[in-house]
Amino acid sequence: MPHDSYGLQSRCLNHPTLAAASLLGLLVTAVFTVGLADPVFAQNRPTPVVVDKVIIQPFAQTMPVTGRFVATESGVVAARVAERVAKVVVRVGDRVKTGDTLASLSADRLGSARALSVAELRKAEAQMRREKANLAKMRQTYDRIVSLKGSAAFRKDRQEDSERDLEVARSAVGQAEAELLRAKANLDLSDIALRDAIIRAPYPGVVIACHTVSGNFVRVGDPIVTLLNDEDLEIEADVPAVRTLGLRPGTMVEVALQDGRKLAASVRVVVQEENSRTRTRGVRLHPNLPKSGFGIVGNQSVMVEIPIGGSRDVVTVHKDAIVISKGRPMAYVVIDGKAEIRPVLTGNAVGNRFEVVRGLKPGEIVVVRGNERLRPGQLVTPFGSG
Repeated sequence: MPHDSYGLQSRCLNHPTLAAASLLGLLVTAVFTVGLADPVFAQNRPTPVVVDKVIIQPFAQTMPVTGRFVATESGVVAARVAERVAKVVVRVGDRVKTGDTLASLSADRLGSARALSVAELRKAEAQMRREKANLAKMRQTYDRIVSLKGSAAFRKDRQEDSERDLEVARSAVGQAEAELLRAKANLDLSDIALRDAIIRAPYPGVVIACHTVSGNFVRVGDPIVTLLNDEDLEIEADVPAVRTLGLRPGTMVEVALQDGRKLAASVRVVVQEENSRTRTRGVRLHPNLPKSGFGIVGNQSVMVEIPIGGSRDVVTVHKDAIVISKGRPMAYVVIDGKAEIRPVLTGNAVGNRFEVVRGLKPGEIVVVRGNERLRPGQLVTPFGSG
């Protein structure tokens, strides 16, 4: 069958949707062709650009110093009694709260020792009661002899013997009191040993090592687990001693993490000791971490920006506003809807901005996006913070 191009075009134009699409395509093509053929038409159309404002902000020179996060609470949780390990109830990576059980020791011997202490206490109490009763009896005998003074039945030697008996009874009561205190102390020690058989977390944190298993015998001081409180972290940095002269408690600094995130930290203390080999002093900083956590771990390295000079106010421009034209830094300034190019002399970097030494004034609006293909005097439509 012969190809009927005229018939196909007629059928397409007869269909409402296809006819509208064909007409729109023709219009777009015509506009594009006119724009290319007529440079004046293209130039008179405003170019959308993103702008920013030239501002004044404080600037302080800093030097980077490597630091690391350290836990204020970390270390080995050790056994306080010598006994067999009954069970270790945590594993590496477990998070615990203050008072949570980490491990338990066998309590058979400790329980028997407590029972023996209870028996000794009861014996000491009985001895105390007996010696007190004997003292009362000796005092009663002495009082009866003294009451016979002046009569023919009174004898001086019997009074002296009664006085000696009274002194012996008092001494026996004192000894019984000491034995009673000793028995009570032994019972307290037995109770403490039983409590220490349950090894608990002294502070919240994460278990980073387990040093024993069930069935092992541990002595006093043997490690059970290593615990690190990752919710209470500080930053430790070794700063050249000459640079610590201006650091005071409360001084705010900027800290950069390895992944590029930044946070603020305040100086807590400058350690009053200098490393004679490196000529540095330790500085402890308190980071302002969000309550939801920042994914920080112990010994994680950071970069601390230590101030090395006084703060001053400087005029700054966004770094993306600077373009290089003929080897010189330039910036497009938006004035009355037009982009005017202007030479700029920049200074120090201030975050993502540059210090402006000459060429721009505070409050002026500069182009930060779309400035690569601009021409001086070109009409623009600004968007952004400007």
